[in-house]
Amino acid sequence: MNDEIILVDIFDNETGHTDKANAHAKGLLHRAFSVFVVHDGRMLIQKRSRSKYHSGGLWTNACCSHPREGESLADAVPRRMIEELGFSSPVRECFSFVYRHVFDDGLIEYEFDHVFLTDYSGDYAINPDEAEEVKWIAFEELAEDLRTNPEAYTVWFQTAAPEILKQLIEKK
Repeated sequence: MNDEIILVDIFDNETGHTDKANAHAKGLLHRAFSVFVVHDGRMLIQKRSRSKYHSGGLWTNACCSHPREGESLADAVPRRMIEELGFSSPVRECFSFVYRHVFDDGLIEYEFDHVFLTDYSGDYAINPDEAEEVKWIAFEELAEDLRTNPEAYTVWFQTAAPEILKQLIEKK
């Protein structure tokens, strides 16, 4: 948690930088991104490693992180995809949103989250420091599980996934 990450205002304008631990301890709004990997009516999701500083053991999108100070989203997204998934694939930004959540341990996620989508069906190599399990899940099955078991998913995924699913299911 020592990376210097980018602080922003509610319009995603940079306001400074700080280390990740400080941002989460003080609840400072910072830039983040979430990558959704899909193919043939299914989404690749990961169960976060239980050693993560928050949300360990919860299901979420295939890759999520923060750009570092001085790093663009265009550079940060493929870097983290390779670090977390062992591959990079062309992405498109779908939307962004701001959320804030206080965890039981007092850490605060307050993020301006840019949501990216890629269609990928090749090999992957999950980083065990990031994820303890991955699986492909059908869009409809995921939508139903989010409805009936929301506590099994990260807070940002509960916001972003329905919008991604809506866009994908409407395209079918």
